[in-house]
Amino acid sequence: MGSHRTHEERLTRLREAGLTGHEPDRLRSPIGLDLGARTPQETALSIAAEIVAHRHGGTGTALRTGVPIHRPGVLPAGAPSQQSGVRMTVSPVGREVARVDGRLKVTGAARYSGDYSATNMSYAHVVTSTVARGTIRSVDTAAALAAPGVLRVYVAGDGRLRLYPLAPEFSFFGENYIPLQDRTVLYYGQIIAVVVAESVEQAREAAALITVTYDAHPPRSSLADEPREPSDPTSSGEPSSVTVLAPGVESIDEALAASAVVVEADFEQPVQHHAAMEPHTVLAEWNGDRVTVHAGAQMPTPFTILLSQRLGILPQQVRLIGRYVGGGFGARVIVWSEAPVAAAAARELSRPVKLTLTREQMFTLVGHRPHLTQTVRLGASRDGVLNAISHESVAERPAAGGWNMLPGHSTSDTLYNTPNLRINPQQVILDMPSSWAMRAPNEAPGAFAMETAMDELAVATGVDPVELRLRNYATVSPSTGRPWSSKHLDECYRDGARRFGWSARSATPRARVDGEWLFGTGMSSAAYPADRQAASVRIRLLDDDTAVVSTGTSDLGTGAWTMVAVAGADALGLSLGRVTSEIGDSALPPGAPAVGSGATQSTVPAVVAAARDTIDALKQLAVTHSSSPWHGANAKDLRYKQGRLHGNDRSMTFGELLRAIGSRGVDATASEPAGAPSGYTFHTFGAHFCEVRVNRFTREIRVTRFTTVVDAGRIINARAARSQIVGGVIFGISGALLEENHLERDTGRLAASTLADYLVPVNADIPDIDVHLLNRPDPHLTGPLGEDGGEVGTRSLGARGLGEIGTVGSAAAVGNAVFNATGIRIRKLPITLDKLL
Repeated sequence: MGSHRTHEERLTRLREAGLTGHEPDRLRSPIGLDLGARTPQETALSIAAEIVAHRHGGTGTALRTGVPIHRPGVLPAGAPSQQSGVRMTVSPVGREVARVDGRLKVTGAARYSGDYSATNMSYAHVVTSTVARGTIRSVDTAAALAAPGVLRVYVAGDGRLRLYPLAPEFSFFGENYIPLQDRTVLYYGQIIAVVVAESVEQAREAAALITVTYDAHPPRSSLADEPREPSDPTSSGEPSSVTVLAPGVESIDEALAASAVVVEADFEQPVQHHAAMEPHTVLAEWNGDRVTVHAGAQMPTPFTILLSQRLGILPQQVRLIGRYVGGGFGARVIVWSEAPVAAAAARELSRPVKLTLTREQMFTLVGHRPHLTQTVRLGASRDGVLNAISHESVAERPAAGGWNMLPGHSTSDTLYNTPNLRINPQQVILDMPSSWAMRAPNEAPGAFAMETAMDELAVATGVDPVELRLRNYATVSPSTGRPWSSKHLDECYRDGARRFGWSARSATPRARVDGEWLFGTGMSSAAYPADRQAASVRIRLLDDDTAVVSTGTSDLGTGAWTMVAVAGADALGLSLGRVTSEIGDSALPPGAPAVGSGATQSTVPAVVAAARDTIDALKQLAVTHSSSPWHGANAKDLRYKQGRLHGNDRSMTFGELLRAIGSRGVDATASEPAGAPSGYTFHTFGAHFCEVRVNRFTREIRVTRFTTVVDAGRIINARAARSQIVGGVIFGISGALLEENHLERDTGRLAASTLADYLVPVNADIPDIDVHLLNRPDPHLTGPLGEDGGEVGTRSLGARGLGEIGTVGSAAAVGNAVFNATGIRIRKLPITLDKLL
């Protein structure tokens, strides 16, 4: 029956039957804590413990059996079994699995935030500031209010949109001002007014009629001209600066002075933008004191908490629906101004409000990668063995709030063995739009500096770049001394070099010329933390021998819909066509945040735990229900295998059992805490190899070949994993050659505000990218059933994240190849042709 339906068709059927999509009566934290009776402050503290501090917690399990009712279209008890396709013959884990939501997306049937509507819906358009620092003197709204279709005009400081600050525990996840609550301007492009009208065209036309006067002040806009201060502590609360010195060494400068070869280089990376395809859209609709919001979010459950604080209500009064998200890359992690503004306007107006940011507004209102300078100093022996690494940085920190940039962490303190290490990140407060994490937020810029410096060390010592990295291979974390949970980076180097043909490379720049083109090759290392976040999953076994796996994570195009289905099919021993995934809704059990390359490695253990608990609930139902053939038996005598219960000389599918007792389903919810086993350091690793050609006369740069080999533990879906690596590499190539946004020093305005001005790659810019995945399970990141051949589930999960590793180091591989082609070293991104003339 259900095997021929798409997952969306099955979800629709389940919703109609009342089996899914219901809003919970109380909020549950990622570790199963019942927060319904708690104060907002207690709620914030409990959730903050998981989201911010990542503290270890216990697991929680909630069991619920289905009620004995009959649904139309479902076989009654005693009917023939729908066994065809129930059993899993080959696990889908690690195979080339097509996306379960693929057809919906390519046919346009997948509904993104902007595709939703509501009865009596109105439309909002925001007005943004044209100064970077100052106060609003006056706002003339008369013409806008008189324009056709206008319902409301709200301006900064008028007090009608009641919005509130975030609790201190959550201040990291939002801007440090309250939108529209006063007349202070903190950056160019800040929301200072909003028009609500009957149509989007009317709202936009009326917004253009508003005139504003300011008392403006010169903005702070230069990293070089403003005072520096230490960066904030790391997410674990440790100081951002790190110093490790060998016995008897007094300082990093002393270690460098004692080195036979010293490389010192300065690097600069400009402002970069997430540039996701889907515009930020919010549809807010109130029902009494509860609001449902359609919006893209990388963390559905935290989104409801943050938005509730902005609105001054409880988290359980907010529901976030964002089943399909058209890209995030970090820009959809926090709650920006547009969501609370739209929700507050809908509350004040007593009708639904939809607000969509223009592409120009997205360049200022939803974050960017901060402007950054770095200095790397390497000290080594004449044969290239490192004696000292010093990595200093100065990053933009907007006055309105922003990302705590730590580029040396997880790069210079991770990649190479060294007895002396110094990492010192600093920040400068500037009057710019808020910055935020952007794909591999610290690691991508940090690796560009470190891996370029390593290439310079290879040139200075005459050691091949691959051999140089092998000579400095770290078997333990240089900064903590803890061993890696699993590391096969050396295999990445060797496999990548073989696949790429590295042995044919000449170390001499400009050695390979073909007509008007200079060819060069370069390589780099990559590392990214493999942190596990808290996650809860519910699995529901239904009476038609299908299963629904539900968790409130997001799919940003990364393949989470399919990952959840694959993990569920494997854990339950069912064919993939019998499993429906359900995600992207805060009404579901709190899922893993789609951040930090952690959604898969956090979700799958919870899927396995939920499968175990659901099967336990099925067994209990079998031995306690009077209509069950196993009534009165011992649950320990029953065994589940590939969708069937066996025991006492009987065997039947779970669907047959449920129909026999008149129940539509049985389910269980299991939670897994944040964190990983202590005593180890968890990272994903990789190696990039790049070939470029540079025109001898015009200096045009073309990437012609790219190979990446990744050690990310067990691969859940090979097709999606390869796609993620390719996407990450494209990010790196784009950052290396194209992306930058100039800040106008006098005005504080970011000059590029469209995709015509802010360049990103098109198909013609990117060659075929060769991706190889080692698929070596991490023995210390396993599912709860371990390696013992237990009853259900992936026996050893061992998956680590890989969404961002492709971006780490790939820009350096491009830059190193450009040097090999031209003999010109470029340390300021992007590498444009004018810098090579």
